[in-house]
Amino acid sequence: MSMHITAKPGEIAERILLPGDPLRAKYIAETYFEEPECVSELRGAYCFTGKYKGERVSVLGTGMGIPSVLIYTTELCTEYGCERLIRTGTAGGYDYSLKLGDIVLSQATCTTSALNDHIFKGHFAPIADFSLLRSAYDIALEKNMRVFVGNTICNDHLYTDERGYDPRVWADYGVIAAEMEAAALYTVAARYRKKALTIMTVVVDAAAELGSREDMKDESLQISTDERQNGLDDMIILGLETLIS
Repeated sequence: MSMHITAKPGEIAERILLPGDPLRAKYIAETYFEEPECVSELRGAYCFTGKYKGERVSVLGTGMGIPSVLIYTTELCTEYGCERLIRTGTAGGYDYSLKLGDIVLSQATCTTSALNDHIFKGHFAPIADFSLLRSAYDIALEKNMRVFVGNTICNDHLYTDERGYDPRVWADYGVIAAEMEAAALYTVAARYRKKALTIMTVVVDAAAELGSREDMKDESLQISTDERQNGLDDMIILGLETLIS
């Protein structure tokens, strides 16, 4: 049985949202679920199961970074039979056309992580499930959401030495946004033949993400902490609608 999720067999739905912030998982369940039930809270990683528009769904807060997501998604796939996994997270924009609050659908993800280097002799390319990606895009357009689809970058480091990693290089090659979990989600989904998608809200815009450390401190270029935890409703609704589509 799972070492990190205390839900009993059958208590987690086959369709699940995966925000990084456990308190966002709680917000999603309390705001959007019918009859939400907390089925696991070990290590503060809240997991709720309920119904959305009559369909059974779950939400679990995975924490930040690739190792944490690897653990939770592997156990969800192997121990709880999850079939559709949608990450609802936040991103820094690398494309100057992106604005704060815009939604990004990660079609594929580059990564600075070595998570797959010990498995493959070459370089594995983690990608989204096309059916979920297409559904999410169509739903977003129907709801008049500002949505962008493209290649993203999954980083191990949030704060980097300016002499090393340069986000402008990735941006030059068409990478539109950065986050820290999608490569893990897509890799696990590929291994266990599950459907996965990463949906993100831009919370830091390109001017800050591609600029200096002083730019990163400019509050006008970021969405507030409270909004990240308890808002981002367009993304949440899009994730739920895609789960049940």
